[in-house]
Amino acid sequence: MKDISRKKFLRTAGAVVAGGALAGVSGSLMLRKTGAPGLSPSGNAYSPAEAAFASPYIRVSSFSVREDIQAFDQYDGKLYVAVANAVLAFDYYGKPLHRFPAGEVIRDMAINEEGIYLLYPSGIEVYTREGALLRRWDACSEWSNYCSLALSPSGVFVTDMAHKNLCKYTNEGVFQKFITSPDTFIIPSLSFGITYANGYVYCSNSGRHQVERYTIDGEYAGSFGSPGGAPGLFAGCCNPVHLTASGSEIFTSEKGIPRISCYGSDGTFRSILLNSSLLGGGHAAYHLKVREDRLFVAGKDRVSMFRYDNRQTQASACGGCDVVCPLRNANIHASYY
Repeated sequence: MKDISRKKFLRTAGAVVAGGALAGVSGSLMLRKTGAPGLSPSGNAYSPAEAAFASPYIRVSSFSVREDIQAFDQYDGKLYVAVANAVLAFDYYGKPLHRFPAGEVIRDMAINEEGIYLLYPSGIEVYTREGALLRRWDACSEWSNYCSLALSPSGVFVTDMAHKNLCKYTNEGVFQKFITSPDTFIIPSLSFGITYANGYVYCSNSGRHQVERYTIDGEYAGSFGSPGGAPGLFAGCCNPVHLTASGSEIFTSEKGIPRISCYGSDGTFRSILLNSSLLGGGHAAYHLKVREDRLFVAGKDRVSMFRYDNRQTQASACGGCDVVCPLRNANIHASYY
């Protein structure tokens, strides 16, 4: 059998399909739903650590899209969910709004005022929020294996698992430079997250259990993290998996025993925000996005929205925190719905 490149394979397997009706959605509004005493909402027994854990968040909505979620993002009061061959739009409580066709294997999604950026293993496509294709460009190499992307004012940053580097493009898709780690990126699996915050790009060096920081010009600016299962450390063979940011705070999502944690821009550990039981269990990392006082998480076929709750904060690790927190500030004047 003749060898073919990754790009040719993905182009054949990931052909775009047209049309399609809105996916059926099972949606439910939930306020502090709990199971029987000693049980998690999924019905499994709590471990002692989980039973003692207190989160400053409550879950206010959760809905199923009935298809495996590959990536998602939120923008202007809407949630955009990528599944095989399509992007679906919902309101925050699961009401379907519209959908448009896309490629089969979508690794990541990011949205700004210009449009929806979809990352594939071998390239990028940009759509309007209504689904019209604006432009596309190919990866830097036939053998690239893109994992995650971040949008910044100066361009688009992409992580490449195959070549163990970052690629910087202009918003129009013109390649600008490769960025490599002075510690060398060790990426054993598709755990190569990236995000942008306050003039810096943060990416996971998951095989080294750390997050690295770079200027938008690609200059190394430090790192944080070390291996371990305790709060503030990264466990397993390759964590953290996903990164996102709000203001100056960096949020990480881990696999193995899934959890979501918050760090300062300098890497100072704040607290665990959601543990495995609150997320829904399993072993895969949950996709994560943040907007003001809301955390949006997606795993398997389900999207959930959590909201910062002032009444629960004092019982959590956030209770003694005196940091000017964007989540807490947003909640001062927010309702619960």
